[in-house]
Amino acid sequence: MSIKKSRRDFLKEVATIGTGLCASSLLLSNNNILRTLNAGEDISLKSRVILAKDKRFVNVNGIADSILIGLAIDSALMKITSSEKPLDAWRSLFNEDDIVGIKLNCLAGKRFSPHTEIVDAVINGIKSAGVKDNNIIIFERFNRELEDAGFSIRERGSGFRCFGTDALPSGGYDSQPQIIGSVGSCFSQIASSFCTAIVNIPVLKDHDLAGVSIGMKNFYGIIHNPNKYHDGNCNPYVADLNSHPYIKDKLRLVVCDALKAQYHGGPAFKPQWAWDFRGMLISTDPVALDRIGADIIEKKRREVNMPSLKDAGREPKYIKTAANLGLGFDDPSLIDVTSI
Repeated sequence: MSIKKSRRDFLKEVATIGTGLCASSLLLSNNNILRTLNAGEDISLKSRVILAKDKRFVNVNGIADSILIGLAIDSALMKITSSEKPLDAWRSLFNEDDIVGIKLNCLAGKRFSPHTEIVDAVINGIKSAGVKDNNIIIFERFNRELEDAGFSIRERGSGFRCFGTDALPSGGYDSQPQIIGSVGSCFSQIASSFCTAIVNIPVLKDHDLAGVSIGMKNFYGIIHNPNKYHDGNCNPYVADLNSHPYIKDKLRLVVCDALKAQYHGGPAFKPQWAWDFRGMLISTDPVALDRIGADIIEKKRREVNMPSLKDAGREPKYIKTAANLGLGFDDPSLIDVTSI
């Protein structure tokens, strides 16, 4: 795409993705099952996090098994949505009029970005719900990040799209910042204007300031100034950012790639502190998923005689802050972790 193309021309092209661009105030359907407790609500209602773990997800040659991964994600969604069939599960989260953005985390390059097999499985599931190919946008901050991670740029034509915010005219960010809590940022137009629904596909890893970088921290990749929000272990910034309607009201699903995970030295890839976890975390509750992911990292740190993240001075406090904002649960008693 030529950067000389006007924003109007580009939006005309993107409008062909579906029925049109969404208004930022678009309300989600009742099928979005992210829950928070209200006064008097039965506390037996818990957020469900599925831990899919199988040595066969990755073979001896380091190649991910797309079939097994797809079956595992389908099974996870059936449990999360209490559906009897994968089709019903996907349809409970997405409808045929949705424009779905799939936010990846490709900061660390090909060796430590979401596996294409996981992304393909998610795309197939979304399509099974009736969403058209052209209504699906894989995105990151920059085209080069996607390419470095092994994804081909597809800005137009048939099939799903794949491009960075920087591929859009005028830099790709809204011209005016949005203010929410401690955060004041311009959002990627992919998240603010194009998409009615978002799937978050992060990687399970340590972060040298936030403590962990899993799902919620991944949305630093949709604002123009993430460098401003790293003080205090990124707290309350990560939580405040995730409370913005562009994220809170559009997020339908989080599928965390934990085929390979990292317990120290993040967010860049440091192979000496990475291990083959061969798993995925799947949930509709971003807070619960981050809590369980952080617990996995803490357990691994104990196994290798490393101090806890709190003792290391980088406790991921933003997780509890996000729970206090009503974005999900971080209390283990309110999280149902199901292994498959």
